[in-house]
Amino acid sequence: MFPDHLIIDFDSTFITKESLDELACFSLGEHPEKKGRLEKIRSLTEAGMVGEITFDESLSQRMALLDADRRDVEFVTSQLMNAITPSFAKQIDFLQKHNESVWIISGGFREMIIPIVSSFGISPAQVFANDFIYGEDEKILGVDSENPMAQAGGKVIQVNAMGLKGEIHVIGDGLTDYELKGKGPASRFYAFIENVRRDNVCELADSILKSFNDYVRLVRD
Repeated sequence: MFPDHLIIDFDSTFITKESLDELACFSLGEHPEKKGRLEKIRSLTEAGMVGEITFDESLSQRMALLDADRRDVEFVTSQLMNAITPSFAKQIDFLQKHNESVWIISGGFREMIIPIVSSFGISPAQVFANDFIYGEDEKILGVDSENPMAQAGGKVIQVNAMGLKGEIHVIGDGLTDYELKGKGPASRFYAFIENVRRDNVCELADSILKSFNDYVRLVRD
């Protein structure tokens, strides 16, 4: 049976890639430090996902290595439209049917997520993620630090504040997704491995999903 609420991660779950990594790759262009910066950004992304450092540390350090503006964000978002995880794309009718019960809770960025999930019937009000702060020249200055999603334990803080009731399922690839059960109100955590498998996250999961199709079969049975 479909739960009262289904929380889905975005990067490396709903899409096959990490959106901030992709933004950095594009925006750094011919920057002389591009290779080193990208390697550092990717290692910080992974460190945050497996819990070696807190998410806010991972985010702030990655943002310091970024050199992007609003046009870069818009272009990369358009490219990520083609990076929807295959099993999610296949189950678009299923998600549209249950859209009022689906939430996207992500350490990514709202303006990159909303255009992608909207075709699945998921409204902007059901997306909780970070927000870029821009300067007068449209350059990204940083992120909104007042947003719970930019803080340590942000997903738990955000979901607790939402006051969701009933059966709550979480699907994601990172430790911060598991924490919605370990430290938050979620009933079950499903480790999603279609794009990336993290063994320490899988060990904490109630079930492991090789694809979103596996979840659909579980809740339909």
